[in-house]
Amino acid sequence: MKILRRITIGLAGFVAVAWLALVALAYWPSGIEEVPARQLAGPEDRFVTVDGLELRYRGYGQAGPNRPSLVLIHGFGNSLQSFRLLAPLLANDYHVIAVDMPGFGLSAKPADWDYRNANQARVMGDFIRTLGLNNVIVGGHSLGGSIALRVAVSEPEVRGLVLMNPGILNSGVPAIAQYYFFPMQRLLAKQLGNREFRESMIKGSFINPDIVTDEVMDNLQRASQSEGYLAGMTTMMGQYEAPNEEPLLAEAKLPTVIVWGELDRRKTPEELARLEAGLPNDRTVKVPGVGHYVHEEGADAVAAGLVDMKGFLTSG
Repeated sequence: MKILRRITIGLAGFVAVAWLALVALAYWPSGIEEVPARQLAGPEDRFVTVDGLELRYRGYGQAGPNRPSLVLIHGFGNSLQSFRLLAPLLANDYHVIAVDMPGFGLSAKPADWDYRNANQARVMGDFIRTLGLNNVIVGGHSLGGSIALRVAVSEPEVRGLVLMNPGILNSGVPAIAQYYFFPMQRLLAKQLGNREFRESMIKGSFINPDIVTDEVMDNLQRASQSEGYLAGMTTMMGQYEAPNEEPLLAEAKLPTVIVWGELDRRKTPEELARLEAGLPNDRTVKVPGVGHYVHEEGADAVAAGLVDMKGFLTSG
């Protein structure tokens, strides 16, 4: 019994020391100075206040009778810069608006906010109304695809939906995230703010990682340099939820285009088949030779597909 007791006490002591070490690491200064987002903005950036949150967005092209407004929502760990290649290619046919969701890019990052999908979708709907957009098509990549689906089924201004390798059935976030304990959320937030880690994570989703240039990384790192990043991302990391959007597919009766990078390491043909079967009114644009970031690696093909599908997307 004495040996068992000593072993138990020893293990408890080891766990306590390890936990204290994690806490110290989580709260050790990161060396990154956070500054107001507007100090990091470029001349093409615009800001608007929605529900008390300042959101960054960029516009491409002009609104008009034959140019529906295409609102683009980025994926996790990214920002509106993800659409830097695609958006200009669509500007002659669509009024394109790319936006940073709360907690990402240069949008506000409050520490006491609900970053889960339903609330993100609510703010995106209010963003559309705040800008006074009409004849709206909403599109999203990865996590942004699940947000876009929620916006499409709840907002009457939306007439069409574009899903780019969406995180509707599989978010790509490890299920272990739901079991994170203090201070793991803050540690992961710090890790995501680390340039080398984020670059490695993103490049792993590309077939051609050379697309992730130093300039791309400079733009992405503005998020972790902006005011509120560490506190906001820590909160977000504590709000993990498994994808539960599949039941919403049947409610998305509006015209929907699935854009699919066929070499996505996170996705399978079976997942695409489930999306196609679940959506009542959909068409698919398959882009060969590209991975998860289909709209970056295959920007020309995606743009051509969306221009070709313009009549379909606006028929709702």
